[in-house]
Amino acid sequence: MASSIGSNAFALIAILLTGLVVLFLLRHFLPLRSTPAYVLVPIFLALFFPVSIILLLPIDLASSLRAEDEATRGVWLPDSVILVAWRITYWLTFALTWFILPLLGEYIDSGYRHPKDRFVYSLRSNGRYQLIVLACTIGGLVYVFLQNGFEGTSVKALVMALAYCWGLIFAIYLMGHGLVAVPRRLFRNADITTRLRKIQSQAPAVHERLVDSNNALEDLESQITQLRQRKNGISRDHQEWIEEIADGSKLPEARLVSARASNTVIPVVVTDRFLAELARKLNRARHKQVRFDDTWHHLMQDAVDTQAILDASASKRLDFGTSSPQSTFSERLHLLTPYTRYLLHVHILPKFQIFLAAVLSIASLFIIWSELVKYAAPQLSIIRFTVVSNRRSEDGKVHFAGQIMASFWICYMCTAALASFGDVKVWGNRALVKRNTYGESATWYAGQVAKLTVPLAYNFLTFLPPNVHRETTFYKFLGQLINLTPLGKGFDFFFPIFILVPVCATLFNLYGRIKGIFRFDMVEDDDDGSASWREGRDLIARELNNNSTSPIGLSSHRTGTSTAPHPPYRDSDPGTLDRRTAPTSSRPLPPANQPPSRLAAATAAAEEEDEPFFQGFAHRVRNTFDAIERPDWVGKRPKWMGGVEGSEESSGRADAGKGLGRWFGGRPEDGRVRL
Repeated sequence: MASSIGSNAFALIAILLTGLVVLFLLRHFLPLRSTPAYVLVPIFLALFFPVSIILLLPIDLASSLRAEDEATRGVWLPDSVILVAWRITYWLTFALTWFILPLLGEYIDSGYRHPKDRFVYSLRSNGRYQLIVLACTIGGLVYVFLQNGFEGTSVKALVMALAYCWGLIFAIYLMGHGLVAVPRRLFRNADITTRLRKIQSQAPAVHERLVDSNNALEDLESQITQLRQRKNGISRDHQEWIEEIADGSKLPEARLVSARASNTVIPVVVTDRFLAELARKLNRARHKQVRFDDTWHHLMQDAVDTQAILDASASKRLDFGTSSPQSTFSERLHLLTPYTRYLLHVHILPKFQIFLAAVLSIASLFIIWSELVKYAAPQLSIIRFTVVSNRRSEDGKVHFAGQIMASFWICYMCTAALASFGDVKVWGNRALVKRNTYGESATWYAGQVAKLTVPLAYNFLTFLPPNVHRETTFYKFLGQLINLTPLGKGFDFFFPIFILVPVCATLFNLYGRIKGIFRFDMVEDDDDGSASWREGRDLIARELNNNSTSPIGLSSHRTGTSTAPHPPYRDSDPGTLDRRTAPTSSRPLPPANQPPSRLAAATAAAEEEDEPFFQGFAHRVRNTFDAIERPDWVGKRPKWMGGVEGSEESSGRADAGKGLGRWFGGRPEDGRVRL
């Protein structure tokens, strides 16, 4: 049966919009003009096909269970078109995940000059990983042959089942962490004071990593400089290679003249392997320095903006300053007045974050509940009620509203899993940097997106009733092969229950306890303690005061290329930083040593919150007794105690160096301390 014209038009427009979204996403993280096509095209496909699954699966549901009413039928396509779409999407995603992107990542990170040497290095680096996968495949193949006999579909079923199970392990863990972390992060960021404290607590660690990355980059650049100055033991080809590495690093002229002392010993004979390793380390160090430099600038800018929002409470006028030509389009666009901007950042956005956090918390609870009861009591699944119509009858239908809800559930599950990549510390030195992401990191992240989307999409499909999801083309294409053996069916039945492990670990901060016991940090902590945020507050103030002479070299993106020092970082004056100039205010600024009462009260409340109960109680009792003024007659001592009648001691306490004062650790008259 041919689909309607509206469904065909919607599917075509959805494909075009998906491609544009992925293209803008690549433009945000990668320099499109300087990135080679052999890197952009696989990354684009690795993101395009997983994103299209968010639209393809709801269309598959409506196509398999078409309603008779055209008004509520939804978007549907013929079964043959859906099957071809699933085959193209799955097998291209499979090839990109397990073969193309791993080889491409190592090819970019190899450090060799010639493509042949890069490809050989990539094959050698991925050989161990592929051998492990091959060994697991052979073991699983023996089990499948013993279970179902020698059939042609057994190999295909084994490959698809192993890929699904491996991806589901990471997907359940990451999604469980994200289902708790995403709403909680929104709740905490809604409070402006808490947000500022969190930014300050992150400053010491980011600053330390930035300093370490600068030192590591300088050491490697000094090695390049020493190699350029060296005349013996280097062939002509190696000299040209060294010059290419130096030109790619853009070393300053001052560093070329005098090389900094390095702990690494340069070998007498320079080989291809040594230069490739040096080039690889230099590329990683340079992108690592760019990563932490970008993180540091954003953190400083967030601190200044958050401080400006706090300071705007008195005047009810918020102005982040004028933007420079180097700012983005959104930063140069000024549509709000200072008063409306104050209302937006102080009242509207925090309330919207709380509302969104509440909605996502309820959605997380529904997903966790559906994971637990989808096989034991599938009729109690809550997600099925939001997707399927005619739930009491055996012929359930999926209308257009159900398709929208299905897209929302799949999108939120994938978002929760992908949002955990920034928290879980098991991914090495990979990170996404705006317009400057390392090619190897970009291929790795694209591979993870492709690896996690298919298992999460099928996991969502199992939330629906059996008479609904077994009629879909996706189940006939993938689900039947997963359930071909009792082992695969049992894994798909029991393993999603383990979502409670990351959920409870994140909800009750079990990662912090593991860190305290084993000194192993698995997840980024949202709260690093009172000492850390106080240290970060002082560090931000020092960087803003000495911005022009700082060794970090904070650049003024929003104020052009001016190197004038920024004003002091005070509670009353948010100062300037990065891409904006100093915010203007209609009220006079208080002195530097007189912070606003609101921020002072918040700081005092935070300090009291960090102090234990008994210690705080003891401090209050001590302050009470110290504040009591003693009568004059208490300071007089009789003659039999060694004092002179009528003599007075210092107010508040007895002389520690006379009489009984020495018995209680008093201080002698000559100022010496008694131990």
